[in-house]
Amino acid sequence: MKVYKIKVITGAAKTEIFGYLADGTMKLKVAAIPEDGKANKVLTNFLAKEFGVKKDQIEIISGASSRTKLVRVND
Repeated sequence: MKVYKIKVITGAAKTEIFGYLADGTMKLKVAAIPEDGKANKVLTNFLAKEFGVKKDQIEIISGASSRTKLVRVND
């Protein structure tokens, strides 16, 4: 199990990791708007593919309605 701190930018043309902040926070662009959980769903689907795990192994443990999130990856 690993926990990642992620800063999310919504409304991008495509979903992608575009760098890291000095404290190790992952910066991620998401091709969805933050409405009705759409951006969080795209985020979890993208991270599942990136980390090679099933979607239900990705969990937003804090910041579901914030740009900065803590995400747990259960492997």
